[in-house]
Amino acid sequence: MGIGYVVGVLGGAILAHAAYATIQYRAVLKITEEEFSRPPMDVMMELLLGLALCMWAGLAVPAKFLSVLPHSEENRVEPTPSFLMGILDRLVPG
Repeated sequence: MGIGYVVGVLGGAILAHAAYATIQYRAVLKITEEEFSRPPMDVMMELLLGLALCMWAGLAVPAKFLSVLPHSEENRVEPTPSFLMGILDRLVPG
């Protein structure tokens, strides 16, 4: 398990905590009968940090990419009559 996964899990945990803190803050505002305008600044900073960590992890975690060759036989779709009838059947029921 690489550092990217750890950073991603940490970012997700920070985002979950920010959501929990916002819910708790709204509950306190309901008790004190104040109006909710926006989350506190510390929760906003927590959201930005969690978002940045999740984005970094999404870019850092390696994945197996397949090359897309436009002239490859595997990527070729030919509109045969049965293919076109299948599309037509899905569009026009009956």
